[in-house]
Amino acid sequence: MAADHDIHETTVEVTVSREANTIRRVLPGQAFLVVIAGTRLGYRTLLSEQPLEIGRGSACGLVLDVDSVSRQHARIEWLDSSHRVVDLGSTNGTYVNELRVSEHVLQDADRLQIGKVLLKYIGGNNIEGAYHEEIQRLMRFDGLTGVHNKSHFEETFKNAHWASRAQSQPLSLILIDLDRFKGINDTHGHTAGDAVLRQVAYVVAAQMSQNELFARVGGEEFAVLCPGSPYAAAQALAERMRSVVAQTQCTFDNVLIPVTISLGVAERDPSGSESAEALFERADTRLYAAKAAGRNCVR
Repeated sequence: MAADHDIHETTVEVTVSREANTIRRVLPGQAFLVVIAGTRLGYRTLLSEQPLEIGRGSACGLVLDVDSVSRQHARIEWLDSSHRVVDLGSTNGTYVNELRVSEHVLQDADRLQIGKVLLKYIGGNNIEGAYHEEIQRLMRFDGLTGVHNKSHFEETFKNAHWASRAQSQPLSLILIDLDRFKGINDTHGHTAGDAVLRQVAYVVAAQMSQNELFARVGGEEFAVLCPGSPYAAAQALAERMRSVVAQTQCTFDNVLIPVTISLGVAERDPSGSESAEALFERADTRLYAAKAAGRNCVR
């Protein structure tokens, strides 16, 4: 469970130039795009009245060097009072809030998906404050799904494990994996797969109490930390999450995508000799047992 890189190490601030060595004038009520998932995490591009092309090509104002991004993928245009995104005939499409668009007027907090890269459109008067708030959020939360990220989970897990031992209180861990997720990506595309991850995360999070912590710890892997919960309570929560996901109709671009999850549950050994890493490994072993048992089950 190695820690993620500090977000500040991958954060780059840029402005887009009208021409070489000239900083573009930023409009009143300025706006920007910030990468919240995918390559160049935290990268910010200020927007103004000049068109901004986004793509893999070196001539684009915002270069996203990812295979899923077309050389000229999309363009951001200014329409006197708002910004509009226009798809440039890209191979994998341009999506706003999980709907494919040919063009769309952007609103504050809209999610713009360009291939495997997810950006957030932020507009308003205090964009400096909004940018730093977004970076702080990315340090603790996963940009794609909105749940806690791996780094925050690992820190919280170690602290909760120590507190559980010191106070002789139960601590349970649930590990979750989406079933046959590669097949979803292969059949519907990676953009659809990202949408499924977001929707599954949303319905799973709705089943938990404020005392529990939900985090994305891998590509399609999630963890639920349950301080104070014995095994039976965590198992019941896991079964409830499994059931609600199986009944959820995940959709992307108006296409229904069935999905199930497998879960492994473990409680900290009350003897106090088990490390946090060993507890994680036991839950992981049970997750694999759930996969081997036919998926869509709890072990």
